[in-house]
Amino acid sequence: MQACCLLVFVVGWSPIALVVCAALYAVRMFGITAWYHRYFSHRSFETGRGMQFVGALLGAMATQRGPLWWAAHHRKHHRTSDTHEDAHSPVAHGLLWSHIGWISSSRNLPTDMSQVPDLAKYPELRWLDRHDLVVPFLLLASLLALGGVLEAYAPELGTSALQMGVWGFCVSTTLLFHATACINSLCHVFGRRRYPTKDQSRNSMLLALITFGEGWHNNHHWCPGTVRQGFRWWEIDLSWYGLVVLSWLGLVKLRPLPARVRAPRKAA
Repeated sequence: MQACCLLVFVVGWSPIALVVCAALYAVRMFGITAWYHRYFSHRSFETGRGMQFVGALLGAMATQRGPLWWAAHHRKHHRTSDTHEDAHSPVAHGLLWSHIGWISSSRNLPTDMSQVPDLAKYPELRWLDRHDLVVPFLLLASLLALGGVLEAYAPELGTSALQMGVWGFCVSTTLLFHATACINSLCHVFGRRRYPTKDQSRNSMLLALITFGEGWHNNHHWCPGTVRQGFRWWEIDLSWYGLVVLSWLGLVKLRPLPARVRAPRKAA
């Protein structure tokens, strides 16, 4: 898929292709950060079963495997962070492995159901986890169909089926993957440490901006169960803002920040 990004030199670009690329990056980043991470991994807010499945679908669109697989690995990461048992620790295994090597390893492919008994009781989530490529392929097919329709009925837009597939799926998904992977890799090496966590988690405003708040990683490791990761007013956390809107609509129920985040101690 990453190699397919080079097809941009063949298919060219159009304003609508770039808009679709950016929109799908944003929607799927919210699916990963708000749902795969904050909900399925940490259960940091509450929602109904229907909305839970919608969140799982949004996360599955990102092509980062199923919700149970994602949550199982992440829960283990928090218990073993920056030790040799942590599958994607740059401290223990190196920067390149933590960024992309671990997810390509066959030993990390199975879903450890023992880590997610609360999620495994839902058959729709187990199905989505077992058939994790169904949603991405449906997304790709939809983009190809949309590009074909636009090429036939609105040629002035300058797009095509292949162009929409390359920009809307391949480029957008690749950017999305590397942005989220930076939290595993770079956010344990570069940045500031506000809290004295047992691992090397760090805060990065730049990564927080491109990952909708995940860059406040030291904050998160200090208090993993809180839905809000930007603890200060100036710590931009777009996924939190999106969840607040959903709470206004009655679709999710959020919890306030715990008291321990308001009394930071100097990191070691």
